Amino acid sequence: MSQNNTSNKSQTDWDKLNSMSDEDIDFSDIEEITPELFAKAVVRHGVKSTPKKEQITIRLDSDVLAWFRSQGKGYQTRINDLLRAYMKAYEQG
Repeated sequence: MSQNNTSNKSQTDWDKLNSMSDEDIDFSDIEEITPELFAKAVVRHGVKSTPKKEQITIRLDSDVLAWFRSQGKGYQTRINDLLRAYMKAYEQG
């Protein structure tokens, strides 16, 4: 077994952070969350989207699949999330 030389010790100054008030925190480098931006958000952690998934075979255009794969790990979940959003929009309209 190899030894792990990575330190897990936090380099955050927790005492300084805990002593700060909300007014002391600089949010100037954080983009404002608009309703449009929030509408594009996808919750991925802590919430199960569906209780059961079913494995299927689906044919997609190769450029569409390549684009989703280029987005990295989780591309199948993103495809599912987009299909779910379309389904919900279709049901409402």
